[in-house]
Amino acid sequence: MRYIVDRFEGMTAVCEDENGRAVSFHADKLPENVKAGDILVRKGGAFFIDREAAEKRRAELTALQESLWSK
Repeated sequence: MRYIVDRFEGMTAVCEDENGRAVSFHADKLPENVKAGDILVRKGGAFFIDREAAEKRRAELTALQESLWSK
């Protein structure tokens, strides 16, 4: 399962799952350097950051913003 980290509320990471549902996880269960916008992959009960997918998503969002502002 993959999750996009939306934000942190104290020690809770508010995420969106692959189906668009909001889910939350305690920060202690996540990688130490996770931040908003990161994509997490859950394997075997542990979370890993998919940096390549997160960078691709950030680039797509930046391109979308630029296309909207240039009109």
